[in-house]
Amino acid sequence: MNILFIEDDMIETMKLKRTVSKLQSKHDITEAKNGEEAIEFLKTDADLPDIILLDLNMPRMSGIEFLKILKADEVMKYIPTIILTTSENRADLLECYRVGIAGYIIKPLKYEDYEAKIQKVLAYWETSELVKV
Repeated sequence: MNILFIEDDMIETMKLKRTVSKLQSKHDITEAKNGEEAIEFLKTDADLPDIILLDLNMPRMSGIEFLKILKADEVMKYIPTIILTTSENRADLLECYRVGIAGYIIKPLKYEDYEAKIQKVLAYWETSELVKV
């Protein structure tokens, strides 16, 4: 699977890469440090990602602002977007689902718990039928 990972924290990026490297399946990860960088990537001629893992709290453009742009696009709106955040704010959760996310994952503090959650998310999307546009 091709994954677009939108995250400004280097430690979180390292955690994801470490977790994915332990999996049986091969996944290609494209990184973006904020929503603006992610939009630029999505508008290039590169293949669109199969899924997007998105942090909410980022500089320049929040995750919710990015989501609104993504979901307004006739092609990109079909890319499943999973929020991966520390925010337990119910207003964030409701707004994200209202805009059209595929899931909302709160990052656990313990690495082992984080690894287990990411493995489950990726296993689900490996088996789910994805829209190829």
